[in-house]
Amino acid sequence: MKPSFGEKIYLLAVYLVLAVAGLLCLLPLVHIASVSSSSLQAVASGHVTFYPIGFSLDAYKQLIEGTPIMRSFLNSVQITVFGVIFSMLFTILAAYPLTRSYFIGRRTYTFGIVFTMLFGGGLIPTYLTIRSLELINTYWSLWLPGLVSVFNLLVLRTFMENIPTEVDEASRIDGCGEWRYLLRIVLPLSTPVLATLALFYGVGYWNAFFNVLMFINEPAKFNLAVLVQQMIQSQTMLSQMNAASGSSEQIMLTPEMVNAAAIIIMVLPMMAVYPFLQRHFVKGVMIGAVKG
Repeated sequence: MKPSFGEKIYLLAVYLVLAVAGLLCLLPLVHIASVSSSSLQAVASGHVTFYPIGFSLDAYKQLIEGTPIMRSFLNSVQITVFGVIFSMLFTILAAYPLTRSYFIGRRTYTFGIVFTMLFGGGLIPTYLTIRSLELINTYWSLWLPGLVSVFNLLVLRTFMENIPTEVDEASRIDGCGEWRYLLRIVLPLSTPVLATLALFYGVGYWNAFFNVLMFINEPAKFNLAVLVQQMIQSQTMLSQMNAASGSSEQIMLTPEMVNAAAIIIMVLPMMAVYPFLQRHFVKGVMIGAVKG
């Protein structure tokens, strides 16, 4: 059906609004990338806008050589990879039983799980609990408190409930047990929502900040988020970087260059992973939210 003139105007307005919103989100990142890859003179003079001037990677070089950013990068990778594995495993194991009609008390368990979304123990009891479990200064203090997101659990449960009962009945007739049904049928059918939840968990663990400050005491175990925050607030690290150059002609950097390079290093992994999960993202969220 050919759209009318009014519909064309409406679609044009929608596209323009979305284009402006997209640019407003993209331009700050482009500016930061330009600052991180421009020359010292261009950044110091304030001429860098949305493209590099005097292309240079000195900021990245000095950042890698003069700071523990690579160690923090590996810490972030460790926190994220193992955190996503643990969270996805327990989210699946918690969501699947809640979809079984013969699971006695599933409504009670569901109410108890949803109740935690409305009321929490608070900051101090959480810290005291982690300390009593002797998890301070270990990554388990980051993984266990947020092991299962209630929102993600409900999304996955809703998706699994929408799998046709005929599939379940046919698998039972063929002698399929619970574990085999879950691993061979339910999980392959849930690929879109599983990819979406993995992305949610991954972004959360990668950007973990407050829990790292609260539970991790050794600077050697800090992740990228904490290190970048410390670099932005402290000028001491910049002075150490400028003084650490072994060459006769030291490469002096401005705080803007160092901070911009650190931010790019922090956001680049998530930007690299997202395109591989994009085709599952919208489908997973929409399918998992069809039914309450």
